[in-house]
Amino acid sequence: MSPALSGWAAGVLPALETALSAQFDDVDPEFRGALLYPLQTGGKRIRPLLAFAAAEAVGAEPARAGPAALAVELVHTYSLVHDDLPAMDDDDVRRGRPTVHKVYGEALAILVGDALLTHAFLVVADSPGLVAELARAAGATGMVGGQVLDIGGCANDLPALTRLHARKTGALIRAAVRMGGIAAGASSDELEALARYGEAVGLAFQVADDVLDAEQDAAPEGPPSFVRLLGVHGAAAEAQRLADLACSAAEALPFPTRLQELARFAVERRV
Repeated sequence: MSPALSGWAAGVLPALETALSAQFDDVDPEFRGALLYPLQTGGKRIRPLLAFAAAEAVGAEPARAGPAALAVELVHTYSLVHDDLPAMDDDDVRRGRPTVHKVYGEALAILVGDALLTHAFLVVADSPGLVAELARAAGATGMVGGQVLDIGGCANDLPALTRLHARKTGALIRAAVRMGGIAAGASSDELEALARYGEAVGLAFQVADDVLDAEQDAAPEGPPSFVRLLGVHGAAAEAQRLADLACSAAEALPFPTRLQELARFAVERRV
């Protein structure tokens, strides 16, 4: 992350972290601990940063996107909790810590995910536009639908893999961008530009992830990936092409710099 982007992120993320830690204060303490556990394991907070940057891109203060950023991060975290379950990816460690089901048991981990997802909609309940955007991105035609395609194991060519990740990864990233714009009062033209940006950067992020995971994914039991289909250099070039496409889409916005920096970060990061 560039010094400029890092400094900006340091200015907008503390309020998000405070808000995350303040959730569920009316919940039984033991269950609240389980709910906060996956929210406090770090991570890049890319989706909230995109929501904040989208608000800034249309001329608003990033803080206008606070509820949108919080809701998107809650949905993203729920998806990780459920992805890690034995019936899904069966992962024991995430971000250097035991996964939720390893600490609290499988049944409670399922309920943690359920509660995080439901709570996200409470956070944005006063804004029907945000609720609808988030529901489309998280549901059967978005992230969950992409997960269904993933467990079906049919993404063996580039169009199929692109469809899978446009839903599984890209839909929530696109929603984060558009929700930031909606919260900031973006015009219909600005929302269209944000959608084009979000679609491109969402796929760029996933392709870059595949490049970072190239060695692991190359194993015979590894998942379908852009690296398998395009090779490491081909996938890296595709990630850069998509990031450039995102940057071009952002040019239609009044203040595109932060979104463009995040697009470049999405493909240049090392983790």
